[in-house]
Amino acid sequence: MEFPVYLYVGSWRIHPHVLFEALAYFIGFRVYLWTRRPSSMSKLMSLQILAGTIAGAALGSKLLFWLEDPVATWEQLRQFNLLWGGKTIVGGLLGGLIGVELTKRWVGWKHSTGDDFVYPLILGMALGRVGCFLTGLDDHTYGTPTTWVTGVDFGDGILRHPTQLYEMVFLAVLALLLYPLYRQSRGRGLPSSLDGYVSGRMFQWFMAGYLLFRLVMEWIKPTPHPYFGLNNIQLACIAGLIYYGWLIAVKDKDKLRRSGTVPDSDLPS
Repeated sequence: MEFPVYLYVGSWRIHPHVLFEALAYFIGFRVYLWTRRPSSMSKLMSLQILAGTIAGAALGSKLLFWLEDPVATWEQLRQFNLLWGGKTIVGGLLGGLIGVELTKRWVGWKHSTGDDFVYPLILGMALGRVGCFLTGLDDHTYGTPTTWVTGVDFGDGILRHPTQLYEMVFLAVLALLLYPLYRQSRGRGLPSSLDGYVSGRMFQWFMAGYLLFRLVMEWIKPTPHPYFGLNNIQLACIAGLIYYGWLIAVKDKDKLRRSGTVPDSDLPS
């Protein structure tokens, strides 16, 4: 296979990254509109929260990318085409989270909105990784050299970890594991022991699972690790895992306290 793998529509030659990134946004958004739950949120408020999410994701993806190699970023401050040429999914997810939470506080919406985004995000991210894989070396998302049977030659004669494919497989497994929570979030198939489903729990586990996966995967990425042996993505993943670990634990404690199944004195502080 020769990389990049261009796709042809008639006389048009389309770059795989452009095509699959566009498909990721379009199909992901359509799936969100199709699967989202009814809400009392006004259209104006919905648009405001969506704008906050997009702005936060765009800013977060760039900021984290710039931290990959701080020295190179500093040297390229005047070369805007280089600085604006990259982005990170982890930065987009965490930036989008900050953006949506700040916007919700600003507009006064107190309910969780994350569960409706989980499957659209999984589908969009998987489609995006197809484009990353077909782009090859130019995309800079491949892994380190390997002797594993999964190794792929992206055109330079070196077998490398196809981390894009690893992520696609992981996302498929994660989608299956989260399905029980999806049913619970819709109020379907709830056993009596789980009839106090906490809104937002599905999104929390999605984020925790993906951040843990990326934390591990970054060890087989040929990127600089200038932060005490860690790279920028790993630092963000650790921060996100601490946040979601705390959030899940606190929500579980509040759920038990509200249900009255466990006395306050028996709950961890």
